[in-house]
Amino acid sequence: MTQPELPLEDPIRRSQHGPSWVLASGLVVIAAGIALSSPILHYMVLHWLSSDGDYTHGLMIVPLSLYFAFERRDRLRQVPIETSWWGLVPLALGSIALAIGRLGVELTSMRSGVILTGIGLVLLLFGRHVFRVLAFPLLFLFLMVPLPQSLVNTIAFPLQLLAAQMAVGALHLLGIPALLEGNIIHLAHSELFVAQACSGLRSLMALITLGVVFAYFLERGILRRAIIVASTIPIAIVVNALRVALTAVLAHHYGSTLATGAIHDYQGLIMFGFAFLLLLAETNLLKTLSWWRGPSGSGGETP
Repeated sequence: MTQPELPLEDPIRRSQHGPSWVLASGLVVIAAGIALSSPILHYMVLHWLSSDGDYTHGLMIVPLSLYFAFERRDRLRQVPIETSWWGLVPLALGSIALAIGRLGVELTSMRSGVILTGIGLVLLLFGRHVFRVLAFPLLFLFLMVPLPQSLVNTIAFPLQLLAAQMAVGALHLLGIPALLEGNIIHLAHSELFVAQACSGLRSLMALITLGVVFAYFLERGILRRAIIVASTIPIAIVVNALRVALTAVLAHHYGSTLATGAIHDYQGLIMFGFAFLLLLAETNLLKTLSWWRGPSGSGGETP
């Protein structure tokens, strides 16, 4: 009489899904890393709140990143948890960035180093399969890091000049006499100084973030997503030039006092809403073109 064979546990399947204590240990290590980085994160949040509106969109980055990760929960249940020594690469880069930032008092390096360290810990403790699923939410976190002031100063002045030039061109089309001298617009009865706050860099950073979110939620093709994100740069430049031109029109007809008062503060919200509508129209246009071309012209779909 033969004994019935008992089903053996598949060693491959067992090795694919790490025990719960591995997951718990990894989460504890990551939580400890966040706690150790809390002073850097604290001052970055203060930077968001005190940067005169330049980086207030940073407050939305972490909640959005967590939502993107939560959306991937079903895929995370299906992938194996296994350590990967490749995690040492971003971990080392993050440590170097933290050291350079600490020695040189360079905030951007330290803040980027925190994110790189987190990416390295995820890859090291949970493996490449988990990292592949969470790659977008993790990389999305870089959008919350403010640019270094030296780079801001380098970018802002050319944007100021470009906004002033485009605004003067729009004024000439409207028949309003204007003379451009550097970043100063001379009108018939007043003059406007296109300051750094009017360079459009503030709306550019927020609009790039909005473009990434738009591309994630409303598009599936890789090419169309890239087009939406890339288009945020010219949209931000044109919308900012229109804002400067609108300010000049108000100054020409009603004086610079009214143009630079409370109305000027609300112009930013109005023009950002206009940029939002342009992005939405662009997304609908891409969807229409994709439907017209058919599945063969979609440019590659991603789940």
